[in-house]
Amino acid sequence: MINFSTKIQKVLLVSGAMFLAVVSSGMAQESARGTVFEDKNHNDTLDPGETGIAGVGVSNGRDVVLTDGQGHYQLSVVDGDVIFVVKPRNFLPTIDKTNLSRFYYVYRPSGSPTDLKYAGVAPTGSLPESINFPLTSHPEPDRFEVAVLGDPQPNNAGDIDFLSHDILEELIGTDAAFGVSLGDVMNEKLNLFQPYINAVSTVGIPWFNVPGNHDENYEVDIDDLANETWKQVFGPPTYSFNWGPVHFIVLDDVFYEGQKNKRTYHSEIGRHLTFIENDLKQVPKEALVVLMMHIPLVEAKDRAQLFDLLQDRPHTFSMSAHWHYQENIFMGEEHGCKQPEPHHHWVSVTACGSWWAGALDEFGIPHTMMRDGCPNGYSIVTFDGSKYSIRFKAARRPADNQMSIYAPDHVKQSETATSEVVVNVFAGSPRSVVEMRIDDSGSWIPLQHQTGRADPYYMLLKEWEVSARPPNGHRLSRVDVSPHLWAGFLPADLSVGGHVIVVRTRDMFDQKYIARRIINIEPD
Repeated sequence: MINFSTKIQKVLLVSGAMFLAVVSSGMAQESARGTVFEDKNHNDTLDPGETGIAGVGVSNGRDVVLTDGQGHYQLSVVDGDVIFVVKPRNFLPTIDKTNLSRFYYVYRPSGSPTDLKYAGVAPTGSLPESINFPLTSHPEPDRFEVAVLGDPQPNNAGDIDFLSHDILEELIGTDAAFGVSLGDVMNEKLNLFQPYINAVSTVGIPWFNVPGNHDENYEVDIDDLANETWKQVFGPPTYSFNWGPVHFIVLDDVFYEGQKNKRTYHSEIGRHLTFIENDLKQVPKEALVVLMMHIPLVEAKDRAQLFDLLQDRPHTFSMSAHWHYQENIFMGEEHGCKQPEPHHHWVSVTACGSWWAGALDEFGIPHTMMRDGCPNGYSIVTFDGSKYSIRFKAARRPADNQMSIYAPDHVKQSETATSEVVVNVFAGSPRSVVEMRIDDSGSWIPLQHQTGRADPYYMLLKEWEVSARPPNGHRLSRVDVSPHLWAGFLPADLSVGGHVIVVRTRDMFDQKYIARRIINIEPD
């Protein structure tokens, strides 16, 4: 844990809007100072002989200052700020026994409001004379992997068990450098933060977390107080770090509208734009900048202002969750993006799928398919310099299980040309190529990307639920259109007998997958 002259505390990060309010009300600014140093003996203490690290960013959530030649920094702060170090390449802040990064100090002299359902930040008292940030050497290659979960969203301890058995157990031993959960870590039961942390820690890699709309305190009446429990547990909701040559920005884009206990919110970035602008000043123009948020960027009403900050950067990518279906979106001028190439925004598959709903399998785990017909699961994102690729992984299924093929089991010979084949490529995008052929000797037939259609298997599941309520009492989510369906018709000249529909796909990262389905052609 971070060492400084008094005991570490965790405190509240406030937005730029709140900062202006406290200044206008006459609240005095103070100066936080300290040293970012290489902790060679790993005891979290700045000992004689240990040297400071120059050129490391330290932030109060608005400003970003760089340490001087001796690793010293000085930063203005007000009550409610979180002071954090921007992790530089080839160094790690303290990683605690639960694999969370303790890279921050919370300054909240009087603590959070006391009438919260779930505890916020305890009073921290006066600002310490020195706030030091220990870093340890950690060589990081240009190429590395990241494990990504969208919406773990447990509603009770049993859902955390589902998360453990369905996803986390197979991630143990992963080659990923670190993991990240893209918000809705909870389903408003904030007392489950620690059991969730304990479960995720077993994967054995550092884990970062993004706040979501179901991770907030809704008893308050302003957005600045909505993440009190989050900050007490995880630290700043918005921050940045470097890993290898890639710069990551964790962005709290959930703006609570302040109607107490009504859970009203929208996506907004504006209160963090000052930090993002100052943060990016320290990032090389050619570096890949990755933004990680909860609500998809297309929902942010002020996204154009964010794109203005990214306009002269050739390598950007963003990811989110929230929708409980997977989609790749290419954002151009119609979205406010003025970059030469469309900005790629990826909406991740969710770990909880349809909120841990649906029929239980033979192991007592709900199949919890998402409403786009995609299985629940996680993804591995590979970064290599300024390039990246995404590899979807369905929970407890083989790695090559990347699509479903819907077609009749039996087709009359005279009806083959009117019999449709529908393929759901779970991580497909408008840039995917999807083709089918019949048996190994047939010619490849291009399939057409579909819009406005629902996954046929998911529709069948919902029809089943009308007459048979799932054993765990939780129905799947509503039927919705799937953004990654392709379709075509069988050839007209198929012979009577058994045949194999072979489907191949190549995605935007040149990853190739094949799937098969057996059909039987019957005589008229």
